Amino acid sequence: MKKFSFVLAVFLVLGLGINLSSAKGVFVYEKPKVSHPGKEIAPLDAYAIIKDDPTHMIIVDVRTQAEYQFVGHPKGAYLIPSQFMGKVFKEKEYEMIKNDEFGSVILKKFNPETDTLFFLCRSGTRAAMALSEAVSAGWPAEKAYVILGGFQGDKMQDKNSAFYGQRVGGGWKNEGLPWTYAMDPKLIY
Repeated sequence: MKKFSFVLAVFLVLGLGINLSSAKGVFVYEKPKVSHPGKEIAPLDAYAIIKDDPTHMIIVDVRTQAEYQFVGHPKGAYLIPSQFMGKVFKEKEYEMIKNDEFGSVILKKFNPETDTLFFLCRSGTRAAMALSEAVSAGWPAEKAYVILGGFQGDKMQDKNSAFYGQRVGGGWKNEGLPWTYAMDPKLIY
């Protein structure tokens, strides 16, 4: 009986360790691949700030309309695409066309005196580029964040994993933060 209890205890401890490794808030986030003049913040930290003042702490989702609608988005996030999907297919994907109005839309829609913006894309790169665009247009860098890991997080790099190539490495959605497919016309570009 003692041997069974010991084996059961080891199994429970190992099982608990596995569960803890997939618990909220344990993802390690790398800096975006693109430099930018703003700040960076993990999804859980961004959510803690935003939920306390959602009127002035604002998520700007810079992904395409299709990503926002079909993949989902953080609840309350504004959709202002930094790029649009074109019609020309190039090797692996459709061309991306820059939204030349992005910076001016940011300045018209939000108030740099009272608002802080949290830029979000799929995994962080486009958000960093969009933040730079907003700052170039006149948004203060100290009131601009990139949400690390974006909405979907990074791809699993371990080729031995059943999740290899899938976006399971952090991000807003994988952290279990509030998200939706619902489309609110007041939030759409």
